[in-house]
Amino acid sequence: MLIFKILRRSEWQAFRAAGQTSGAPVDLADGFIHFSTAAQVAETAAKHFAGESDLVLVAFDPDALGAALKWEPSRGGALFPHLYRDLQLSEVVWDKSLPLGATGHIFPEGVV
Repeated sequence: MLIFKILRRSEWQAFRAAGQTSGAPVDLADGFIHFSTAAQVAETAAKHFAGESDLVLVAFDPDALGAALKWEPSRGGALFPHLYRDLQLSEVVWDKSLPLGATGHIFPEGVV
């Protein structure tokens, strides 16, 4: 199983350049890095990135993130993965563009 982080292209480029990130502005405000599972990521995109193009979907192995990854209740009691430390570029499994189509974001095959 993989978990996913949606980043704006500028956030992804800054992450790549620095080799680590404390997350997007929402992550900094909340004190942890937000992730979504495959079952949650389309709703996350629709709710928090509606109408935004030039996004990047970044995949991570939750087991490789260690004890700083916590599964905590959020929307309607669903458990979401939250990381309580900086994220390292070396932890990225893969990254893919997340374009905006006529009816919403177009996810890579096999993700949702």
